[in-house]
Amino acid sequence: MSDALREQLALVPEFGAAHLGLTLMALAAGLMLALPMGIALVRYPRLSGPVLALAGVIQTIPALALLALMVPLLGRIGALPALLALILYSILPILRNAVTGMKGVDADIIEAARGIGMTPLQCVLRVQLPLAIPVIVAGIRTAGVWTAGMATLSTPVGATSLGNFIFSGLQTNNSTAVLVGCAAAAVLALTIDGSIRAAERALATRKRGWAMLAALSSLVLLVAAGSPYLGGVTNKDPRPKMVLGSKTFTEQYILADLIGTQLEAAGYAVEQRQSLGSSVIFDALAVGEIDVYVDYSGTLWANHMRREDNPGRAVVLTELGTWLRNERDITLLGALGFENTYALAMQSEVAAQLSIVSIDDLAPSAPNLTIAGDYEFFGRPEWKGLQQAYGLNFKDRLSFDSSLMYSAVAEGQVDVITAFSTDGRIAAWNLKVLKDSRQAFPPYDAVLLLSDRASSDPKLVRALEPLLGSISAVKMREANRLVDLNSQTISSAASYLKPQFSQGD
Repeated sequence: MSDALREQLALVPEFGAAHLGLTLMALAAGLMLALPMGIALVRYPRLSGPVLALAGVIQTIPALALLALMVPLLGRIGALPALLALILYSILPILRNAVTGMKGVDADIIEAARGIGMTPLQCVLRVQLPLAIPVIVAGIRTAGVWTAGMATLSTPVGATSLGNFIFSGLQTNNSTAVLVGCAAAAVLALTIDGSIRAAERALATRKRGWAMLAALSSLVLLVAAGSPYLGGVTNKDPRPKMVLGSKTFTEQYILADLIGTQLEAAGYAVEQRQSLGSSVIFDALAVGEIDVYVDYSGTLWANHMRREDNPGRAVVLTELGTWLRNERDITLLGALGFENTYALAMQSEVAAQLSIVSIDDLAPSAPNLTIAGDYEFFGRPEWKGLQQAYGLNFKDRLSFDSSLMYSAVAEGQVDVITAFSTDGRIAAWNLKVLKDSRQAFPPYDAVLLLSDRASSDPKLVRALEPLLGSISAVKMREANRLVDLNSQTISSAASYLKPQFSQGD
């Protein structure tokens, strides 16, 4: 067994237990909501159409969008928003099958029940519901598989799941992590489905063997889901806990690992919340759900301050720090020393053929070219500012996962990408970064942000201060290259960035 596989398998119990717990709770809550609703819809058929239509509309909302919507609604990240979104997703198959199964009971049987004096409600509960059990169980099995799959999308809202493997693996070019996450999610879904199937067979055949199998499989699932909490009181870490956040790309994982190492050396217990969405992580810091993370001055300037001007790096940092403290109770501790700005890049050979050196040179050729960006770029103010500054009008624009943009432009699938200036793949794949002569992009200094709780801890501040100004763009680019192209671990790349002196020297 390779070291890479061994490293990923070691994380399966933690991520799998959290994933299983989310799935089982969502499925149980969905069942408790959907079954009474189904009984009510059969009893009052006029409500059936509107209620099923509403459940269908919820199902059409992309899972990731529904999960993200839960964060501002609840004002927090983590398991709760993920759980509520998964409950909503689990309702439709159970509800629809319950209504279909009960309505599908032979009319003669219902008439016979009424003939012996049963009320309409008794007919539903004592006749239609029992006879519809096979159809209802089929809906529960479908909901179980769907929910187990959807739970992998809980990672960007701060809930630990098997999606941690998939999101981080895609961003760091770690196919082993992706395969382990997918395989574990598939096994978990099949196990849940098999457990429900065993319970169905036990009810249908009344055989002890099926009943024992159903009970055993259910017990195994419950114990696995609850394993993180077994012995939790005696194993409680006495160190003060700090929660670190990171966004969904390699650089963020490396910096979070580096910060975590600094804090652990200073005596803190560190919890990582990885692969969070850009707005999710900022809001989480503002409300104290996380304590520390690295953001970029241009992102904060444009997305949160809604500023479109560019007064220069020093002014941006000063005004940004004041605004964060006054408006969000967030402390900008300082800049790490490098700038990771957005930049337009293309194949060097293509740029030479078209005589393109700057974005000004690109504008006349843009109507014949396709541009690709990460999944949030074209919704950001920077894109609007770039278009206005240079009059860009591309033939087509595509959104990619940021880890796939570089291969897309290198292979000629797209002509231009919105690259990140510290990405090691720019030099490795011989890409030409176009000069932003009109400074349409604001400065993107990497800055260390602290929650109100973290900033009031002098010991924590002292532990992090050695990181300020210690990382150059060249070093950050090399650290990213170690992971993205050399397949080294996040920890080894973080060690490469570690300051030459430690707290207390």
